[in-house]
Amino acid sequence: MNQHEKINYVEFPAKDIEATKAFFMAVFDWSFTDYGPEYTAFSNEGLDGGFFKSELSVSTEKGSALIVFYSGDLEKTFSKVEAADGRIIKPIFSFPGGRRFHFTDPSDNEFAVWSDVGMV
Repeated sequence: MNQHEKINYVEFPAKDIEATKAFFMAVFDWSFTDYGPEYTAFSNEGLDGGFFKSELSVSTEKGSALIVFYSGDLEKTFSKVEAADGRIIKPIFSFPGGRRFHFTDPSDNEFAVWSDVGMV
């Protein structure tokens, strides 16, 4: 449901759209709808969005906003990211309220995953 003046959609650059789609399908079980060779969209994943063909990438070092996924099993999600050839750029660390890690997808976009499960 579209809500007036609320965040509705997010778009990311992708150097390799097919590799990026394969990564998100393997790790997060996403599905995609292609709109030509230079754009693909995802929906029902918490926030709808898409990937557009570009040589650019997003990272916190460049000042980008950080998209953070939630996981009920952080170690399992960490393993899935590694198995799908994601690059871990910040291994699991604790912060007030939980633990998280940062990774990049095949197009070098930075994301994070956090969990409040397993806190001591």
